[in-house]
Amino acid sequence: MRSEAFHAALSTDADGDAPIRQVQVDSRPDLERRLQEAISLASGYLLSLQAPEGYWLGELEADTTLESDYIVYLHVLGRPDAGRISKLANYIRRRQLSDGGWNIYVGGPAELNATIKAYVALKVAGYPADADHMIRASQRARVLGGLERSNSYTRFYLALAGALGWEKVPAMPPELILLPRWLPLNIYSMSSWTRGIVVPLTILHALKPRWPLNGQLHVEELFQGYPGPPQPIRQFEWDSDVLTWRNVFLLLDRLARFYDRLPWKPLRSRAMARAREWLLNHLERSEGLGAIYPAMMNAIFALLALGYSPDDPAAAREIRFLEAFEIEEHDTLRLQPCLSPVWDTAIAMTSLQEAGLAPHHPALVRAADWLIDRQILSRGDWQVKNPHQEPGGWAFEFRNDSYPDVDDTAFVLMALGRVAFPNQDRIQQTIHRGGNWLLSMQNRDGGWAAFDRDNDCATLNRVPFADHNAMIDPSTADVTARVLEYLGRSGRTTAHASVKRGVEFLMREQTHEGAWYGRWGVNYVYGTSGVLRAAETLGLSQKDWCLRAASWLRSMQNPDGGWGESCASYDDPSLKGQGESTPSQTAWGLIGLLAACDPADASVTRAVQYLLARQQSDGSWKEATFTGTGFPRVFYLKYHLYQNSFPLYALARYHNLLYGAGLRSD
Repeated sequence: MRSEAFHAALSTDADGDAPIRQVQVDSRPDLERRLQEAISLASGYLLSLQAPEGYWLGELEADTTLESDYIVYLHVLGRPDAGRISKLANYIRRRQLSDGGWNIYVGGPAELNATIKAYVALKVAGYPADADHMIRASQRARVLGGLERSNSYTRFYLALAGALGWEKVPAMPPELILLPRWLPLNIYSMSSWTRGIVVPLTILHALKPRWPLNGQLHVEELFQGYPGPPQPIRQFEWDSDVLTWRNVFLLLDRLARFYDRLPWKPLRSRAMARAREWLLNHLERSEGLGAIYPAMMNAIFALLALGYSPDDPAAAREIRFLEAFEIEEHDTLRLQPCLSPVWDTAIAMTSLQEAGLAPHHPALVRAADWLIDRQILSRGDWQVKNPHQEPGGWAFEFRNDSYPDVDDTAFVLMALGRVAFPNQDRIQQTIHRGGNWLLSMQNRDGGWAAFDRDNDCATLNRVPFADHNAMIDPSTADVTARVLEYLGRSGRTTAHASVKRGVEFLMREQTHEGAWYGRWGVNYVYGTSGVLRAAETLGLSQKDWCLRAASWLRSMQNPDGGWGESCASYDDPSLKGQGESTPSQTAWGLIGLLAACDPADASVTRAVQYLLARQQSDGSWKEATFTGTGFPRVFYLKYHLYQNSFPLYALARYHNLLYGAGLRSD
């Protein structure tokens, strides 16, 4: 085993912010001291962020489409406060790129829908179309394809604002909710998030309200053909081959439009009543529909269209929950797409536990108590395809009872399993229920998905309004790995039937290079790290397929010792594992290598050096990059706690493997 170590010296980072620690290779005794110092500082920093109630909650950052939609939303709501609109517009303007457009992740190119939405929002906010930044924005939108190539949800909002005709929006009739569950197009064959987005939109599509903004909003300058006539909407172009699913759904779209124009629609009143009932029922046990931004905004629009005033208790409650996503500063206002307390808490606990925080430490006990209270013991949408299982999962947010998810549940169970909770009967019962629920959510292909079981009808991806690239919720390697890691930590072995099927799924999903796709984190570095972490708990990390994965991680390590991967790898898989190093992705790469390699491995040493060198004097790390994924190729996220929780775990794991688990803090 190599006896390399690091000597720390303080300097100031390139941005002139808090001091960071520069390191040089030195003696082995100094390595242990440096690691302990770094782990102690990082632990202290993370503990300082814990809420009095016991949870952790970091900001969840997204692109400017949220602020753009919010400007339109405030006008529709009849509450266009000039100060808030100005702050939202300031935030949007500061994110404009030099080419006039807006991107959907830091460092990415201008993206069509983000650019269109930003332009429209700024126009609604009062900026004239002939202002220089507006001219550059409309030009960039046309270069990127114009409204003819925009997605269905962008055009749907413009139709609501009276700026586009409804013929330019895919049909979303409320009769969808009446389709039997054996048909692929029924709402429970859609992913849970699509369901929450689409059901309110079906109400709006039926009622077709028009909420003109600032008089009549004109957007003809955003069509690619401007100043000539618009080109055909790409979404409605037929495939050259006649017999394709795309053409089948386009034909159904035409039939739905024809039905919508009929004076007598025999199923409409029943469908509207069912959609309204579904909407109101799903608002009752959550802090907003699905507790996610687009579904909540659509729900408010649907309630307004149904005749509810903003002051009605149902609408006012939803409006209040959406307001909780706001982050206001002195001259800007930005929005989060949702809140992530359960997820952030489970990750923080796991990192602190690896860092040696005593199982009975008050911070862990408070967090465990808070998590136990968040376990969902009521019915949810997941039971449609898993009807005989008792509830027991956790949601991502503060309250979202209809939508517990597998990834959160697995992480929570791992965190709870290492807490010396005073009431052992209570915590063991909680873990037992959660574990049973987790096992019951395994798909027929052996993997696990996020929210539903066997929600994998790929045909639905051809539906005209499926252009958000997340119409279904199939098994993924990263979620499957999380479940297997929990099962391994809880004593299951590869002899267990569910574990065996899960491992077989992972082996099938491995790329030829040895990596795994990351559905919920960017991207192959995230997926590969998670699988190796799971394989280690199951005693599989020295198998050939795991060693290939470790070799791939080594090959992707940057010269500075870190790992980085751009969101561009979702569009172009040849870019997998490539990008500027970040603390969170370096931590993932290091965690993956530690699962399969000797801790004295040279790549491990370089990764540790990278993290130690970039830790700030308060124990934190910083990064600007988006390393979380909402909808691949469409919507990305920056979890502000990732840059602190995962490096802490990685360094603590390295210390414990190199020196034994000697860290302990009571």
